Parts: sequence; structure tokens; C-alpha cells
Amino acid sequence: MHTRRVEYRGFLRDDGWWDIEGELHDSKPHAFEIEGEGQWAPGEAIHHMRIRLTVDDAMVIRDVAVSMDAHPHDPCPQAMPPMQRLVGETLGKGWRKTIERHLGGIEGCTHLRELLFNLATAAFQTRSASFAPPADGRPPMHLGQCKAWDFAGPVVEKVYPMFFRPAVSEAPAADAPNPQT
Repeated sequence: MHTRRVEYRGFLRDDGWWDIEGELHDSKPHAFEIEGEGQWAPGEAIHHMRIRLTVDDAMVIRDVAVSMDAHPHDPCPQAMPPMQRLVGETLGKGWRKTIERHLGGIEGCTHLRELLFNLATAAFQTRSASFAPPADGRPPMHLGQCKAWDFAGPVVEKVYPMFFRPAVSEAPAADAPNPQT
């Protein structure tokens, strides 16, 4: 009844910065109409939106480009100019809160926000240096953020032994009932 295609691409620019692009395309396999707004043929784009964030090595957003090649309502493009509020923000921890702070509610577009959510992950995957520990000795920011990158897990023990923290087994409390009695 509905198809949504989302694609992310990352590129290293000649100037050493990074372009991270996201594209969202919604369509339906049947004709339909939104009363007072328009009619769509089978397979025709209802939403076709693109975002490009240009980031530096510190993942600070230096430029934002956005387009809405297809949208169902006349006011939709009004959500594009507020996207510039992201310039100067950093892709990383708290990214979703940053998006909501600048583009939440009627300030932005639900579809553009959804596309932005995973742009940070695409940027991280694009930059292989993101996996290296920072020079200040802190662990890379992806450690402790999913099951595979658990500080007490086998992947961290193998890939980042300097940050491995064995799990602490909890001793039963002194007043806990003894299951053997």
C-alpha cells in the first residue's frame, strides 16, 4: 500500500570536509487523492526530499542544503529555511534533541526530521577516523551505545582492549533469602 525509500551517502570533499546526503522518497502503487491538495498516479512521488549536511572533521555542521522535489501540501517548503539553524551544531550525542530544539513541532517537517535522525550515523560510518580513539584518551563515542560496543563485551575487549571493563558480578545481598534453604 505504500513504499518509502531512504538512502544515505557520504563523500569526502576536496577541501577535506565531508558531505553527508540523505534522500527520502514516498509513493503508493495505486492512484489516490488528497482532497483539496491533488491527485497522484501509481508510483508518483508524494514526498521526495533531500538533505546534504557538510561537516568538518569534528562533525560540526558547516552547511545545510535541502530540497523538496515532491511534497503533498503547499506549506511544506516553508520548513526548508529553518534547516539553516543546524549550522554550527555537532553531529553526535544529543543529535535528536538538537533536531527537536531547532526544528521540532511546526518549525520543521516530520519527514525532514526523520531523514536527519540517521544522517549522524551515516556521517559516522563515512568517516573511518570516527572509530579511532580521540587523542585525549577518551573512548570513541560509539562505545557503550549498543550491545556490540558494550564496554564489558567481547568486541570492545578485542578491538579496544584499553577501554574494556569486565562486567562486575553482583554478590547477593546479605539479607537476601538463600535459595538452597
